[in-house]
Amino acid sequence: MNKKFKLNWPLALIHKALPAILLVASTACFPQGSGYPDKPVKLVVGFAAGGPTDVVARAFADHASRALGQPFIIDNKPGANTILAAQAVASAPADGYTLLFGATNHTMIPGLYSGRVKFDAVSSFKPLCTVATSPTVLVVGPGLPVKSLADYMARARKEPGRVTAGTAGVGSSGHFATEMFARANHLQLNHVPYKGAAPVVTDLMGGQLDSSFATLGSVLPQIKSGKLTALAVASPKRSSLLPQVATFAESGGGNYSADAWYGMLAPAGIPEPVAQALERVAAEFAKSSAAAEKLRGLGLDAESTCGAAFATQVAREVATYTQIARDLNLKAE
Repeated sequence: MNKKFKLNWPLALIHKALPAILLVASTACFPQGSGYPDKPVKLVVGFAAGGPTDVVARAFADHASRALGQPFIIDNKPGANTILAAQAVASAPADGYTLLFGATNHTMIPGLYSGRVKFDAVSSFKPLCTVATSPTVLVVGPGLPVKSLADYMARARKEPGRVTAGTAGVGSSGHFATEMFARANHLQLNHVPYKGAAPVVTDLMGGQLDSSFATLGSVLPQIKSGKLTALAVASPKRSSLLPQVATFAESGGGNYSADAWYGMLAPAGIPEPVAQALERVAAEFAKSSAAAEKLRGLGLDAESTCGAAFATQVAREVATYTQIARDLNLKAE
């Protein structure tokens, strides 16, 4: 038999006890968000030390360590096109102490390794924030005498399949960027895969290769020296590093964007207060003058996209790249 329980406390006693009651309630609601972090945080990077992703991760780790009062430790775990690093984070406890510091290629994994990985690039993670972007830029060498994007597109339409576009390899970010542009503008380019970005730049300057959709950091010195010509930047807005170069949209290349991002993802299920603390620190880092200076040296722009907006971007990229990989029958070895 149920009976109603009535608590007959004096009003003054209730007022006295209320702060303690509220404290206990808030602690129960957010057990892992209070005092985070209270021990070192591990940032897993799927590349070897010294590369762009590693350098950005270390700059962020230094900022986060000072902002949150606990060490943020870089754990380089290269191999299998960053799959090893992603797997390690996807299977880690969702407590905010093991995070993935990744890049755009994270969203290419499903298309290239369909059915061969033990995690889902979208549902196994909670995207927190990007902290930097590297715009893709279309560059041409002396072998292709065009001065504008309009000239480049006219040449490609006049001679379908003749204009060569070099990339760092089949399934690379440059390969996807090339295919996305060609599809958006109904062009047929001759994709030439290389083993890395360096030989692409060498052949561009030597005239053996016509063009390349390259990350800005990999060709910025050659653009500034006049050895390569930048025709357009594949970003929603012009890059602060090349303010004189128009975007594809401004140049008649359609609504085409192929920014490479660098950012932080957590295992799915991370407590929201912890996620918010990390997002806040990441956004502060991207806005800092120290970050801007450090990233400019790598050909990167400091920029943050956080929370739901970043999650939407990741899901959209996975869908786009998976469809392209399927259409081209791309499979990574």
